[in-house]
Amino acid sequence: MSAKTEQRVAKVFIWGGGAITVTILIGIVLYVLIQGLPVINIEFLTTPPQGGLTGEGGISTAIVGTLYLLGITLAILVVPGIGAGIYLAEYARDNRLTRAVRYAVEVLAGVPSIVFGLFGFALFVTALHFNFSILSGALTLVCLLLPTLIRTTEESIRAVPRSYREASLAMGASKWQTIVRVVLPAALPGIMTGVILCAGRIVEETACLYVTMGGSSGMPTSLLSPGRTLSLHLYYLVSDTRAFDKAMATGAVLIVIIIIVNALTNWLSHRFVVKMRGGK
Repeated sequence: MSAKTEQRVAKVFIWGGGAITVTILIGIVLYVLIQGLPVINIEFLTTPPQGGLTGEGGISTAIVGTLYLLGITLAILVVPGIGAGIYLAEYARDNRLTRAVRYAVEVLAGVPSIVFGLFGFALFVTALHFNFSILSGALTLVCLLLPTLIRTTEESIRAVPRSYREASLAMGASKWQTIVRVVLPAALPGIMTGVILCAGRIVEETACLYVTMGGSSGMPTSLLSPGRTLSLHLYYLVSDTRAFDKAMATGAVLIVIIIIVNALTNWLSHRFVVKMRGGK
């Protein structure tokens, strides 16, 4: 087989695999939206769940709980996650300790979420007496997502060409100025991809929140209030009721929220990159 033939075969496999993946994704999203959107109305969005086999009520408290959890988790997660990635990529020496840390991060990234849920239940709910609350759920998610954000940040920074650093240092910039002004703007798209993945994981996570948030259908009033997210509410609808129409509607709202969060994060990251590079 000639080199040109191999290249064409490779292109067919690559484009074919991409097309199949996108088609499946679009099919799932369209199916949920088509089934769920007709059920959505103002009452459904503004009333709390009332329980029962018929799944009476709406999803107002679940929406608030989701937004609460998303904001608190990202606020706690982003700084230590990106900071640890910067340290491992730019400052840490290549020795047994740093190799052990990287190995531990990789291992933790593959641990099932329910294991983190049991850890969060033992530490945050029981030992620290946060009880079933949004704070317990957020701290558990931080433990779950830190390895992912650390590895994404480190790999994004390592992908920046070394010549960028050398040129900045040659012009008299310090190491920290080089990282802030040169390396981070170049690595930011990859870092923000990691943040977006973490945000999506926060919105869709169910297992570890089942044993840390409490699943209350009431409106959360503080960080120590119990609550439920849309994904957790969707689980309750599917497992405890016959309201599959409302489950589809909840799934449609969940998809719309994920799309909005991803679009907003992409817009903010683009604005931040332009500002760090000296634009307006």
